[in-house]
Amino acid sequence: MYKKFILTFAIAFQIGCSKDETTIEPTIVPTSITTETMYFPPLTGTSWETKTIADLGWKQTGVQPLLDLLDQKHTKGFIVLVNGRIVLENYFNGHDATLPWYWASAGKTLTSTVTGIAQQENLININNKVSQYLGTGWTSETLAQENLITCKNLLTMTSGLDDTTDEINTASLIYKADANNRWAYHNVYVKLQDVIAAASGQSWENYFNDKLKNKIGMTGEWKTSGNSQVYWSTTRSMARFGLMILNKGKWENNQILNETFYNEATNTSQNINLSYGYLWWLNGKSSFHLPSSQITFQGTLIPAGPTDMFMALGKNDQKIYVIPSKKMVVIRMGEVSDAANPTFALSGFDELLWQKINGLY
Repeated sequence: MYKKFILTFAIAFQIGCSKDETTIEPTIVPTSITTETMYFPPLTGTSWETKTIADLGWKQTGVQPLLDLLDQKHTKGFIVLVNGRIVLENYFNGHDATLPWYWASAGKTLTSTVTGIAQQENLININNKVSQYLGTGWTSETLAQENLITCKNLLTMTSGLDDTTDEINTASLIYKADANNRWAYHNVYVKLQDVIAAASGQSWENYFNDKLKNKIGMTGEWKTSGNSQVYWSTTRSMARFGLMILNKGKWENNQILNETFYNEATNTSQNINLSYGYLWWLNGKSSFHLPSSQITFQGTLIPAGPTDMFMALGKNDQKIYVIPSKKMVVIRMGEVSDAANPTFALSGFDELLWQKINGLY
C-alpha cells in the first residue's frame, strides 16, 4: 500500500528567490476592516472580497520569506482566507487561478462531508454495518468479521482490514484485526462512495455535485486514479470548501452539513489515533499515528501550528488548514515539497510552512 516512512522535519534550508511567481488580483469589493461577519463569495464569477496584510495589522516583512519558501518547495497555488476574505493568493511555477490540480488524500474530507450529508438525509446511518448497503461478501473476511465493520469504521480508519495493499477489490480486503481495534490508513474508505451511491440511487459524482459542489460554487471533477477517485479543482474551489468547513458546515444561510456531524468529524474519533477525526487530521493532540505505521508518536502533529487547527492532508503536500480561533483557512496545492521524501499525509513541510506563516502575525 504505502511505503513505510520515518517522519523528519528539515529545519535548515536555503531560501530561493521567486522568479516565475505570479499573483492574480481578485475583484476587490470595498469592505470595512472592522466588519467581523463571515464573507462568502458569489457562487459564480471571480469576485472575492479581500483584506490586506495592513488591514489585519500583520507584518508585511513576513510575506516574502513565506512566498520564497512556497516557491522553493514546488508550490502551485496558495491562498490564505481570514473571515472568508482573501489575504494572500499566489501562484507559482507556471500555475494560475484557472488551472485545476489534484487534491489527493485531502479529498478524503469531501467524502467525509458528503457521508454526513447522506446521514442527515436519512439515507444512511454511519453506525450501520457496511454490508447493509453493499451486501455481504464485499471483503474476504468471514461473515462475522465483516459484519463488525461499520461505515464509521471507514470514516475513522479502524476497519481492521490489512493495510499492506492499496487494492480495494474483494480478494485484497483481508482480515488483520477486529474492527475498532486497530488504526491503519487504508484506501478502503472509498467504499463510502459506493455506500452513498447505493443508498441514494444516484452515482457518487451526481450526489456529490448536487449536495455539496454546486451549493458552494466549487468547480472540478472526480477522476479515477489507481484504486481511488481523486478530486481535481482550482485552488479557489479548495478554498471554498475550506470556508464552508470553517463556518461549521454552513454556506451563508444554508446549513449544508449539520453541526453535530461537523463536530464529530473534526474531533478525535477513536482512542487509538487521537489526531484523527472522520478523515480529518487534528492538530494539538497529545499523540498521533501516521500512515503505514503502528507506532504511537508523542506530541502534536505540527508544533508550530495552532492547537485548534484541523487539516485535510494529501499526497505530495496538498493541504487544507482550518483554524477556527483565527477564522482562517490556508490552502496549498503543488508538487511534493521534497522529492527525496514523498509522504501520503503529514510531512516536514507542514512545520516549515507554519513557521513562516507565524512570521506574518
